[in-house]
Amino acid sequence: MKCPFCGHDEDRVIDSRSTEEGTAIRRRRECLRCLGRFTSYERVETHPLVVIKKDGRREPFDRQKVLSGILKACQKRPISTQEIERIVSEIEKVLSDRMKREVEASGIGELVMERLQALDQVAYVRFASVYRRFEDASDFVKEVKGLAVGDQQADRRDPRNLSAKMARRGEGSKVKNGAV
Repeated sequence: MKCPFCGHDEDRVIDSRSTEEGTAIRRRRECLRCLGRFTSYERVETHPLVVIKKDGRREPFDRQKVLSGILKACQKRPISTQEIERIVSEIEKVLSDRMKREVEASGIGELVMERLQALDQVAYVRFASVYRRFEDASDFVKEVKGLAVGDQQADRRDPRNLSAKMARRGEGSKVKNGAV
């Protein structure tokens, strides 16, 4: 495997382990020339999945594109790479479990948005802004209001949600604008 730092094609495997989902083997490698360390993943090749784009074009499913989109949405957010990898693997598994050889790009986008909304609302809004092609600030406002309404409904159903949110924000028992 070529070193991503110097291009040398000889390395040694330092560590190998199965991913949490058991769908891949993660290998830590060290280049024999520059001693740079990098990670590679070995996955079982399954039936090829084809993505149908909005304009009707078809292209092979690219895990890296999904990963890249989620990484951009999660930039500078407190989300680990392992968590992002887990989400991508989960989406990939959902798609392969459907046993369809073709999937619409919009279906993949919706799966990403569902998982980001549950994980981190800022990352969700970032992804939604690109995926849904927000035109101006009003589109952001609508999306954020939708999240806030969803949060309030969840809080009414389970008061522990409100306490947990306040604890994460460091609000504890502080009163904010006359409300807890």
